[in-house]
Amino acid sequence: MRVFGPLTDRATYRRWVYFILGGALSVPYLLFAAVIVPSLLPLATTMEYGVIIGLVVVALVMIASSFLPAVRVLEGAAVRELLDDPVPGATFGPAGSWPVRLRSSAMFLLHVGTGCVVSLISLVVPVVFGFAVAAPFTGRIALSTENPILVPEGWASAWIPAVLLLGLVALAYGVWMAGAVLTRCARSLLGVSAAERIAELEKRTEQLAERNRLARELHDSVGHALSVVTIQAGAARRTLRADPDFTEQALTAIEDSARAALDDLDHVLGLLREETSSRTPQSGLGELPSLIEATRLAGAEVSAEVRGEPSAVPPVVSREAYRILQECLTNALRHAGKVPVTVLVDVGPELVRLRVSNPLGAAAPSRDGGGRGLRGMAERVDVLGGTITAGRADGLWKVEVAVPWGNRR
Repeated sequence: MRVFGPLTDRATYRRWVYFILGGALSVPYLLFAAVIVPSLLPLATTMEYGVIIGLVVVALVMIASSFLPAVRVLEGAAVRELLDDPVPGATFGPAGSWPVRLRSSAMFLLHVGTGCVVSLISLVVPVVFGFAVAAPFTGRIALSTENPILVPEGWASAWIPAVLLLGLVALAYGVWMAGAVLTRCARSLLGVSAAERIAELEKRTEQLAERNRLARELHDSVGHALSVVTIQAGAARRTLRADPDFTEQALTAIEDSARAALDDLDHVLGLLREETSSRTPQSGLGELPSLIEATRLAGAEVSAEVRGEPSAVPPVVSREAYRILQECLTNALRHAGKVPVTVLVDVGPELVRLRVSNPLGAAAPSRDGGGRGLRGMAERVDVLGGTITAGRADGLWKVEVAVPWGNRR
């Protein structure tokens, strides 16, 4: 049964369509040759030279057109759909390098050249077989009305349609084998190279790192906002009737914190969807006064000191430093409550130093092991090549960060 497999295999007929498509693509080049060869004859000494020159010109045109991005897309779609997708990991857009262009061009030329030959044979053999079926009965093969081929009648010419029928079967086997060869060629020429795989892995690594950064952004921003909202909502509930002015102040803080969190959420979701967000909040050390004020509205006593010029810090360092301070203030509210918090930002010529300290509070849970917030801060500092220490000291919880910035651009 395996001997007759190619005759019943669907892949054979998909490959046949692939070759017929290649034959169709060869027609414009053949028409171009039919035009260019006669036009070159006056410049050539003999017909043979004219044909050779014309074929060279047509070959150059075919090679040039094979570098078009649309041709690569067309060839990729044909290989994927008709040759059982031998390169599932490949993408068939505009090529990024000359080696990729050359391999795609070679595959296209193989497709068109082989398709032209297979299409021609596929057209001739069935037609001749159709005319030869009646030869044993009529004694003639009428390929043309004027000069038919005369053959003996009866069994003496019965071998002619039989041989042509075997030719049709052989053509099917030939298509199957040629398709297998071009499938291997497609795997070699259109497959993803080791360098391209490495580049794709690096791109995915960068995307994962960016997603992790965005997750930290959401954790810090939304976590801080929810801490402020929770504390202020509780304060507003207790003073709703006794102190309307304070209640209004607390509700204002809730509104501002929630709006800032929504802005950050909109920005992050836009990046995750690979879209341009309508609002792109990129908070940095310049927004530190607003962060301090929001924390004060939540009930904490915050004293802040800023040394140096925060506006001189590069945006990437400024943004990460802001998020670290935001996380520290959020942790102080969440774990210690309404306690005095001291913040120091020291912008030196080469280092940005951050220091946040606050009393532990009466019901402060143990944080020696660190939670997600501390791990997130450590990841930020590690990416920037800095250092961080966090822990208890003299009845206080202290976080100290040093991040280099003097050689960054």
